[in-house]
Amino acid sequence: MLSINIADVIAVIQTMIPQLIVLGVALVLAIIVTICAVKAKKPLKGFIRKQTWLVFALVVIVVVNSILLGPVYSMVNMAMGGGTISNDAIEEAKALCTEIAEEGIVLLKNEESALPLAEGTKVNVFGWSSTNPIYGGTGSGALSDAYPTVDFLTGLTDAGIEYNKDLVGFYTGWRQARPTVGMMGQDWTIPEPTVSEYGSLITDAKNFSDTAIFFIARSGGEGADLPTSYDGEDTFSEEGMFGASGVRYSDQEDDLDASKSYLELSNREQALLDEVTANFDNVIVVVNSANAMELGFVNEYSQIKSVLYCPGTGQTGFDGLGEILAGKVNPSGKTADTFVADLLATPTANNFGDFDYTNMEEYGVDNMFAEGGKAYPTFVNYVEGIYVGYRFYETAYAESLAGNMDFDYDATVVYPFGYGLSYTTFTQEMGEITNDGTNVTFDVTVTNTGDVAGKDVVEVYYNPPYTNGGIEKSAANLIQFAKTSTLEPGASETVTVTFALEDMASYDTYGEGCYVLEAGDYEISINSDSHNKIDTDTVSVASTVVYDESGKRASDEVAATNQFQFAEGDVTYLSRADGFGNYAEATAAPSSYELADEYKANYYNETNYDPTNFNNDSDVMPTTGAKNGVMLKDLRGLEYDDPKWDELLDELTVEEMNTLIELGGYETSAIDSIGKVMTYDCDGPASINNNFTGQGSIGFPAAVMIACTWNKDLALAFGQSIGRMANDMDVSGWYAPATNTHRSAFAGRNFEYYSEDGVLAGWMCANAVNGAREWGVYSYVKHFATNDQETNRTGLLCTWLNEQSMREIYLKSFEIAFKNANPGATMVAFNNIGVEPAEACSALLNTVLRGEWGFRGFAETDYFGGYGYQDSDRMIRNGCDLMLATYSTPQSTVTDQTSATSVIAMRTASHNILYTVVNSRAYDSDISTGLPTWEKILFAVDVLLVLILACLEFFAVKKYLAKKKEATVEVTNK
Repeated sequence: MLSINIADVIAVIQTMIPQLIVLGVALVLAIIVTICAVKAKKPLKGFIRKQTWLVFALVVIVVVNSILLGPVYSMVNMAMGGGTISNDAIEEAKALCTEIAEEGIVLLKNEESALPLAEGTKVNVFGWSSTNPIYGGTGSGALSDAYPTVDFLTGLTDAGIEYNKDLVGFYTGWRQARPTVGMMGQDWTIPEPTVSEYGSLITDAKNFSDTAIFFIARSGGEGADLPTSYDGEDTFSEEGMFGASGVRYSDQEDDLDASKSYLELSNREQALLDEVTANFDNVIVVVNSANAMELGFVNEYSQIKSVLYCPGTGQTGFDGLGEILAGKVNPSGKTADTFVADLLATPTANNFGDFDYTNMEEYGVDNMFAEGGKAYPTFVNYVEGIYVGYRFYETAYAESLAGNMDFDYDATVVYPFGYGLSYTTFTQEMGEITNDGTNVTFDVTVTNTGDVAGKDVVEVYYNPPYTNGGIEKSAANLIQFAKTSTLEPGASETVTVTFALEDMASYDTYGEGCYVLEAGDYEISINSDSHNKIDTDTVSVASTVVYDESGKRASDEVAATNQFQFAEGDVTYLSRADGFGNYAEATAAPSSYELADEYKANYYNETNYDPTNFNNDSDVMPTTGAKNGVMLKDLRGLEYDDPKWDELLDELTVEEMNTLIELGGYETSAIDSIGKVMTYDCDGPASINNNFTGQGSIGFPAAVMIACTWNKDLALAFGQSIGRMANDMDVSGWYAPATNTHRSAFAGRNFEYYSEDGVLAGWMCANAVNGAREWGVYSYVKHFATNDQETNRTGLLCTWLNEQSMREIYLKSFEIAFKNANPGATMVAFNNIGVEPAEACSALLNTVLRGEWGFRGFAETDYFGGYGYQDSDRMIRNGCDLMLATYSTPQSTVTDQTSATSVIAMRTASHNILYTVVNSRAYDSDISTGLPTWEKILFAVDVLLVLILACLEFFAVKKYLAKKKEATVEVTNK
């Protein structure tokens, strides 16, 4: 979502125009009357002047009140609200931040046991980014600057590692600040001095130490995707706000390679690495990036002995990196994404970024972020189907082994998904599998066979039976995982693995139209990563199971059946058939930029949407404004369908429901008549921040780092810490966690999302939600759904994908979170699914979320900037209840407040919001439903000012009458 920006300021000023006009008119009249009073005779002259300014003062009071209690009421409430986070909570969070880094940093390479460093080892740190590392990302997921960060060099010092200060001085003198990435302006510079600028520093460094750390970092942020290529100029582009993903960056060299992307070594970095490896035989590479980079170069230099992957560390995480380098902590992280040799050769590469329709001019809308201030519909095709990340590479490998295609796995994949090394060694033994027809269960015994204490991860995959041309299936699918406790050398731990048999079912879009568990042998394996199996066994399914309406999956409330065929579009999807025989055709860039007439006929935005065209004449107007005497607190703990809810909802007026719906920006609004208190809801995924007061918690590591721990308990602790700090701040709703899919390494917001895999992401998300819920905090799990790139996210983006990939890939993490946790809320994505805005997609929000998954709570839009398609009338009718708007706008206001269809939708939206709030920390104890303190103060000041004005008026009249009497006497005497 977006933070407060110039658009907000402009919009608020626009809503204040009537008040400002009144104030201006009053001022003009005051001046005119004062001027006219000059010609009046005494004592009338003075009296008129005083009356004019007294009236003007009264007008000012009225206008200020109408502004504070009107268009900016919500923002003032947020600015005046909140509590203070306790020092204990902050210290606990800082320690947890470090612990997450200790377990989330991944050791990718360690030849000759180069790490950990021997005690007393000094290091030379090369790379400008070592003085300006990445802690997180930009946008709503950014860290608060209220707390100091532990930088990389401090992390080294804290771990007792001495570094070459001459190099540090050179870098800090060369450039102080990191370029800004994301949001309004993109500067994708990779700041690195030329080798010639080092002078003798590199050769002199050999006298300091024979060990070198080569530090590289890449940043990502909200509002723009990472550049996929350089266009040959030394200027920067801001096109990426909602435009092309190929935002250009500068390497500040004359010989730039136009084929390079932002996730490769730049020319200057390459030149520096050449010099470092020529002078040092022991080189450690640290990759500080939440986006998976191209790391094939690390195997091209024999001097590179070790590689550490370190996503954004949060406030204190670099202490964890220092401890790992020094050997005080044994690394146990595993990759959450696949690292490939060529990111421009992935199945998604040609279908990620900016694609503009050429036949949709009539649907252009005003959008301040678009070129020329006008946005037109755009699109993106998810052509790879279910073959995202490791699912493609492992399946292609299986097909190549079967002789069905040519595929060189080792040349393509540098580090597999789930990969990570340790300073010790482990064995894993797989026990006998039991299958009771519902659950599959077995034990895994993990033993530390090395000489250093450490943790290991049990990764469980399944390989389903596949028929050529049948239901699409990946040859490797993570289904469950667990992390051991710390095992001393020689110690063992037995981990019990359980998963539902139905979880191995595949979605059969074109056959049964539901999930199907086909008969055959399912290979179950425990792996060291997605590619390398440790041990395998088999679960046999005797006959095919069809999970349709007559026999749904046990985890579903309603059977999952085809709902998203409208989003398939005219797209050829990648198929495993004949060894990915259609790979070239399916993964090619789009050949057509026109939206087919059959889809265009159902396209709506603010240019053509009229809610009255969708009214149902058979709908019956519900009761409003009843006097039943029921208060919201009376419904705490009652079921969503309890009859008492109808009594409460009958009490709401249309105006009250509209206020509740339209003003949901960082809050849920108060309704005095039912005792509904205002709640504070705050950003963001790595912390909890009040954008209005600037108050917030410490920042935790990026979601990628949390996923790389593969530790559900740490994800739970993260949520618990957020919940505790939110409670201290009097915050009831958390705009997080975020769990979209890493479809492409170039997605700008990957730092905020967990993984390319929905099972890993889903369980991390679910545990974070459960942790926050322990403190009564509801979570806005986001961005629901298919918001997997930043380019055009608010630019009328039509996302096309098939039903199987929607369910098995892009909804998987959300499904796990909603079924295994109680978020209470969800933030819906900006983009369209097909031609339907996700924020107005009934199939997504009603059929799947509430029907199939049984969710009870509310759905909120992402930031309500208008953008030409956000319309509260359309949204509440399709399952989105709350508008993330901080001020009233024509789009956030429900315009149809008279039809039964609309009022029913308003009632349902209100029910969803109220149900979540009353079962949150906001109602954990006796509550005050009175006016906010600032409003009481405002009214008290108003009363005081009015009394003062009344006194002034009294004395003015008294003085006027006295002078008038004197004047009359004078005239009489004459």
